[in-house]
Amino acid sequence: MLEIIIDKKNEEEKIALLENGNLVEYYEENEKTARYEGNIYVGIIKDIIPGMQSAFVDIGTEKNSFMHVKDLVPKVDETKENIEDKLEIKKLAKPNQKILVQIKKDSNEQKGARVSTHISLPGRYIVFMPGTNIITISKKIENETEKQNLINIVKQNIPKGNGAIIRTSAKGKNTEIIEEIKFLENKWKKIKAEYQASENRGKLLYKAENIVQKMLIDLSDKKLERIVTNDEKEYEEIKEFINEEIKNTQIKLELENTEDLIKIFYIDKQLEKLQKRKIWLKCGGFITIDKTEALIAIDVNTGKYTGNKDIEQTIYTVNKEATIEIAKQLRLRDIGGIIIIDYIDMKDEENKAKIQSLLEEVLKNDRTKTQVEGFTKLDLMEMTRKHICSHKD
Repeated sequence: MLEIIIDKKNEEEKIALLENGNLVEYYEENEKTARYEGNIYVGIIKDIIPGMQSAFVDIGTEKNSFMHVKDLVPKVDETKENIEDKLEIKKLAKPNQKILVQIKKDSNEQKGARVSTHISLPGRYIVFMPGTNIITISKKIENETEKQNLINIVKQNIPKGNGAIIRTSAKGKNTEIIEEIKFLENKWKKIKAEYQASENRGKLLYKAENIVQKMLIDLSDKKLERIVTNDEKEYEEIKEFINEEIKNTQIKLELENTEDLIKIFYIDKQLEKLQKRKIWLKCGGFITIDKTEALIAIDVNTGKYTGNKDIEQTIYTVNKEATIEIAKQLRLRDIGGIIIIDYIDMKDEENKAKIQSLLEEVLKNDRTKTQVEGFTKLDLMEMTRKHICSHKD
């Protein structure tokens, strides 16, 4: 059973995703953590930086945003084609040029947001991508017949000159996908029409979904049963969003007249572990999580676990349990970027293969994109994960 608990006090909002009462995702929202990723703007190019193949763009925010040359041209399949070396930004962009852009990465204290002309509009079953013919499908859909069937449905119904990413939730759907393509196409037409009618100045055209709305889109087909909030305004906004964007759902929405939902649902006790560097495993081993500027380092230790006489089996047992806990912590803490896992050294290549396979399997529960690269020559596990909340970059 999946539940979303939203506890709001003044301007601070705490959002928890529970699975059978256990905390699996947690976010905090306030004025300082405002997120703009996914917002679409009228942008005005200000400065061209040829040496960096980039440009600064005024979108009407305090800081000018940043754009790379490959964000200015039609999106290509980068696994098959590298267009970067063929381009010169000064031939593609001019000062005071008006462009339609979307924030791909939020700003921070040092620099403005990263923007792109590659627009994407997420839905329940697909992500609609205008201006490209690329159609890809979630790696979590493994059945080849199912994959081809879904690709054919999208290809036959999406307007020419548009692409899509087919999401895991599209499995077994047909008419729902077709209806969503039409819905997202209409949304795109409205954005484009407003852009064409707008003046030459930075301006917000489309506000992306907030954290709760993104969770609804992602989880409405994954046994999300209940949403509980103590804020009447939040309750009405969620109700409206479900009626307009989700539809055909049995999610139960409840408004509770209480000040501390986090405590009532025993989330506060589970949150205590989030601040800890060391996480103990049931077997007696432990993992440590350390953040650096470049990457996240996770170390696995045997701790109090002595196992039996078979040292290799003892090590494998700790590494196995650590793998499950690591996947859980990555999601719970919304850790993103490059992640290096220093497992306890295993001599048996078969055991190493099992650990990598297990890591890939447990990461399938994550809502965001993850990529397991495998063990390096130094026996370190390399992987990447995309933040769900970009302000944590």
